[in-house]
Amino acid sequence: MTTLARLRYGLFFATAVLAAAPSLSADIVKTKTVELQVDTIVTGLDHPWAVEVLPDGSYLVTERPGRLRIIRDGKLSAPIGGIPDVNARGQGGLMDVALARDFATSRKIFLTAATSAKGGSGTEVFSATLSEDGTKLNDVRSIFAMKRFTGGNIQYGSRIAFAKDGSLFISIGDRGDRDRSQDWKDDAGSIIHINADGSIPDDNPFKDGAKALPEIWSKGHRNPQGIAFDAADDKLYTVEHGARGGDEINHIEPGKNYGWPIITYGRDYSGAEIGEGTAKEGLEQPLYYWDPSIAPGALAIYHGKMFPEWDGNFLVAALKFQLLSRMQRDDSGAFVAEERIFDGSYGRMRDVVVAPDGALLILTDEDDGALLRVSRAPANNG
Repeated sequence: MTTLARLRYGLFFATAVLAAAPSLSADIVKTKTVELQVDTIVTGLDHPWAVEVLPDGSYLVTERPGRLRIIRDGKLSAPIGGIPDVNARGQGGLMDVALARDFATSRKIFLTAATSAKGGSGTEVFSATLSEDGTKLNDVRSIFAMKRFTGGNIQYGSRIAFAKDGSLFISIGDRGDRDRSQDWKDDAGSIIHINADGSIPDDNPFKDGAKALPEIWSKGHRNPQGIAFDAADDKLYTVEHGARGGDEINHIEPGKNYGWPIITYGRDYSGAEIGEGTAKEGLEQPLYYWDPSIAPGALAIYHGKMFPEWDGNFLVAALKFQLLSRMQRDDSGAFVAEERIFDGSYGRMRDVVVAPDGALLILTDEDDGALLRVSRAPANNG
């Protein structure tokens, strides 16, 4: 049976079947449209950042301090060997993990991390091969690193979304220096687009490098930590941390400028105004913004079988508000309603993924972080 694996990347497994995993605990949670069952698959994770479903139904999870683990049958593996050195300070460390489209045969994965080099730290992307026994990474290669590493340990991004051709779109934060987001010769505050080997795709808007770095797809971003293609129309979207009251959802198009810090709906944490207002000619408007900010983590766009009433909804993990935001759209694509689920019940929510069976996988970003599986509650609980 063909099942849709990770909608965030448009990633398909031909034969993926989720293995039944024991649950440490289970809760029933009522929402506006459906009752949910929340199973805690595992606890004891140290600030987990990203989760992927492996073809055998086990889970591959990153922990920000620099560990990659497999969760199988409710048990947490020892750390996988061969992980690159990371800058595990502040918001930095090991971040996203993504499986190559042909992972079932190639065993290839991609990782994003904050790493250290001359000048400070920055976002770097690696490819690697997971050993057959799942204990180590082989052939670890850096395929992209920011051109300019700087001090500070905040706002690295960083998520991966796969295009249909297997190329990677990667979100890069402004590193806490807002003006870098408007420097087209700087990777900070951008969405970059590279091939799986790190080369520059032919359709990049600045491939010749004259106006901007050739890997740049779009600019004017603050700290995008969610990025996903919508499987329905193949459009690319991000969710981004703004300043106070300026978190955004954006539709990402090549060569466009999304405004930060020239325009924003947020204010500085001091309360001071930022930039020139909320709109300016030549700068893109967000599709939606949150005020107050929810501190968004990852983004998933739902098209699974388990919750057909959620088809096309945006699901946004939230850190500060400790919830899952379900965003409804009308036929034009405009956001018309928001439902806030799990408000404060499970802690800071970092990642949200649509599993092959349509259930949701959520990681909580805590010292004692957890992997949650969210499914439809049995009918006898309705």
